[in-house]
Amino acid sequence: MLVLPVPCLFDNFSYLLVDETTRVCAIVDPCEYYPLVSALAEHQLKPESIFCTHHHRDHIDGIEDILEEYPGLPVYGHASDHGRIPALTHLLVDQEEVAVGRLNGKIYHTPGHTRGSSLYHFGDALFTGDTLFGAGCGRLFEGTAEEMYHSLARITELFAPEIKIYPGHDYTRANLEFAKSLEPANSAIIQRLEDEVAAANSAEGWAPSDLELELNTNPFLRCGKPAIHFAAQNVDPNMDGTPEEVFRIIRQMKDNA
Repeated sequence: MLVLPVPCLFDNFSYLLVDETTRVCAIVDPCEYYPLVSALAEHQLKPESIFCTHHHRDHIDGIEDILEEYPGLPVYGHASDHGRIPALTHLLVDQEEVAVGRLNGKIYHTPGHTRGSSLYHFGDALFTGDTLFGAGCGRLFEGTAEEMYHSLARITELFAPEIKIYPGHDYTRANLEFAKSLEPANSAIIQRLEDEVAAANSAEGWAPSDLELELNTNPFLRCGKPAIHFAAQNVDPNMDGTPEEVFRIIRQMKDNA
């Protein structure tokens, strides 16, 4: 299995999920036509399907043009996005199995960012769309804070610490600055921020994080930690103190940062 990140638009990522045996691939979140067809040609890959994590335009705008280039490609997404993702052919439900060539995977429904937000899991790769970012999570456009909290908690319960996280955007540096404001003594955040700055000045380019790193540095996965609780309590002294309430407050803090 091979995952090829394809930068699109301003800060989006699409991905080519490749079965190296058959040389077929799935396009995950077809943000933009030209970068994707260029990557397919460069790597001599044949697309077999399109996987959508949610219906927002910056994740699906390339679908129509890609289907003109490759007519008949099946388009997968959560069933609740019926009518919101163009040409959706496979309406999936939570934990339904999906495949790319000889690779087997599953979709997981994770509402919060949108009603239909979902993850795709293949091997050691987790495509998280706008649910989980490097050191952050998506805004709450359609779901509630409680829904998003439980969607993120589900990720930590279901998947191994070493699983690689492939998000829909790279907001990592800004997210780490916010994380540091909540936990200024967290050495893992400080080190990761230094690593991000160094990577930006190198030719290595973007690389996925893993769940273990997120657990140590992502404030939205750390709502039970004393420093995060204290930061939320400073904003709302009357909060009930549950991790869900801490999440709601720090999500609002990030929105206003």
